[in-house]
Amino acid sequence: MTEEPSLIEYPCNFPIKIMGKSHQGFTQEILTIVKTHAPDFDDTTVEVRVSRNGAYLSLTCIICATSRTQLDALYQALHDHPLVVMLL
Repeated sequence: MTEEPSLIEYPCNFPIKIMGKSHQGFTQEILTIVKTHAPDFDDTTVEVRVSRNGAYLSLTCIICATSRTQLDALYQALHDHPLVVMLL
């Protein structure tokens, strides 16, 4: 199986939206995962939104993506977190 060429030119700023259940510590846990895969991410730039009824949080992190491998690993780590409901 051959790998398709990337449509993304690296390095680049890449937004990731993480949606999950509103839970104490959720934001910090997600930021720890993001910083593991993108150590230069400035966690003061994260955009946090709470759902209308307060049951869910949405975090938007803009990282400096350096490779497809980095993005794949980050998305997999976020997907594996038990409180994450959706990734965009």
